[in-house]
Amino acid sequence: MDIEDLQTFVAVADAGGVSAAARRLGVSKSIVSRRLLRVEAELGVQLLARTTRGASLTEAGMTFRDHAARASAEIDTARETILPAGELRGRLRVAMPLSFGSTHFAPVLAEMAQKHLQLHIHTSYSDRFVDLIAEGFDCAIRVGYLQDSNLIARRVGPIHGKLVASPDYIKAHGSPETVEQLADHQALMQGTEAWQFMDGDKIVTVQPQGRFKADNATALAAAAAAGLGIAWLPDCITYEYVSSGALVAVMTRYPPPSAGAYVVRPPGKHPTRKVRILIEMLIEYFARNPDLWGVDR
Repeated sequence: MDIEDLQTFVAVADAGGVSAAARRLGVSKSIVSRRLLRVEAELGVQLLARTTRGASLTEAGMTFRDHAARASAEIDTARETILPAGELRGRLRVAMPLSFGSTHFAPVLAEMAQKHLQLHIHTSYSDRFVDLIAEGFDCAIRVGYLQDSNLIARRVGPIHGKLVASPDYIKAHGSPETVEQLADHQALMQGTEAWQFMDGDKIVTVQPQGRFKADNATALAAAAAAGLGIAWLPDCITYEYVSSGALVAVMTRYPPPSAGAYVVRPPGKHPTRKVRILIEMLIEYFARNPDLWGVDR
């Protein structure tokens, strides 16, 4: 049985349909369908029940999926083991935030592609929460404070941020001096997140309130500059606004604790060599460019 056909079946099973699997694999739907037919013909059983909404696994398909996934993983590991040192091949699927993934992390992936000509890199830029396992990503880059999960995370660098507001907002509404005074202000947020601040050695958590929300940090910075409220944002997003005077730091006596940038991956004994090298390159990139992340500010 062709290993590529086997991997395609696993992708269809996990994605819930041919179309989603084709997008994940970066091939046409017709190629995915042909590979599936070959696997079913080889086994002599139907693995997928095809519907207008996608595909669901038959009982035989559910049994075979776990074996196929393990076999595919073993083949990938074997390929990596025998490759010449430094050479990568295959496909690397990475999810990263839209807010500054395309400007701050994309150069690392471009450098990786230049160094490894046999490697296919597929990147998804989105500020929504991505389910790595269900959507078939090898890893994701996440910024901020990580939620508890079964994913394995490796910190690659610090992310510093601050509370900011426009001079016009401060003139009209004043500037909060204490954590308690935040309740009197409009907060610009991504959702219902909590904000944390350092009060000496203690971390104080508050639930800010506001009428303007966006799932994108760049949009929140623009809203803050327009005078809509106060935002907690990374320095790499607000640096130009602060430099020009469009935004100013507020409540500086209570700085937010340092956040981080992380590479997260599905649980497993060891990361693939592709993910390990990406982690190494990101750590080096952070070390080379501390000014991008607010480390020196």
